[in-house]
Amino acid sequence: MTIQWHYTTLDGLGLLSVSGFLGADSVSRFGGAVGWVQARGVGPVILDLALLRGWSAAGQEAVTEAARRLAAVGRPLELAAIPADGLVVPGDSHPPVTIHYDLAAALTAHQVSAEDPSGQQEWRTTGWPDNGVPATA
Repeated sequence: MTIQWHYTTLDGLGLLSVSGFLGADSVSRFGGAVGWVQARGVGPVILDLALLRGWSAAGQEAVTEAARRLAAVGRPLELAAIPADGLVVPGDSHPPVTIHYDLAAALTAHQVSAEDPSGQQEWRTTGWPDNGVPATA
């Protein structure tokens, strides 16, 4: 199974939510989502992993690569709700990645509300329903 993603531009930042399992077979799709994010919005990008069932070493490296890609265009990556199976900590050659306990903490840190729809734009994969709960395979 591949991942599904949902991207929302908020006031001065982007929110990329991912569901499914981020493994070697979904790295390309995740990279495409990061490319979409690069081209749209401004400011930091919060990667919400609350709906991610897990990730492999390849998936973790894809997140590290996303941090590099986004940093190259001046958009730091922050993680919210990392999976319980841990995170490969980027080395000194990678941009710093802020980790938040959950999405609420990340949004609070930026004094942003996801509930305020003014100025928001959204994009999602076709497998991500309108109610924000990912489709199950």
